[in-house]
Amino acid sequence: MPRSILDETQIHPAVRERVARHHADIVQEVQAAVRAHPVVVVGMAQNPFPRRARKALEAAGVPYHYLAYGSYLGDWRRRNALKMWTGWPTFPMIFVKGVLIGGADDLARLIASGELRTMLG
Repeated sequence: MPRSILDETQIHPAVRERVARHHADIVQEVQAAVRAHPVVVVGMAQNPFPRRARKALEAAGVPYHYLAYGSYLGDWRRRNALKMWTGWPTFPMIFVKGVLIGGADDLARLIASGELRTMLG
């Protein structure tokens, strides 16, 4: 089932550029990291789940690139752009070979099943 997003034709031409540029810098930074690294963890301070994901990767011997954006009280507007881009509602956002695999619990399942190693080749 495809993710529902507002079609560009349903955005008034006067605001399309503003919508497209909204915190584009953070999205571009994550996109660049995803292109450059096999495993990317996007997280935030004070949230235990990004830390849990990083510890699971370290225990599995899988190198990763970590990006942190603010805390519960700061940078939430910028992080919201990542949520809109990916459709994923929480942090961490974990990418493996360019594919969003979900969060810490999803990563743990992939590690336990051996699928993470398969994805990494």
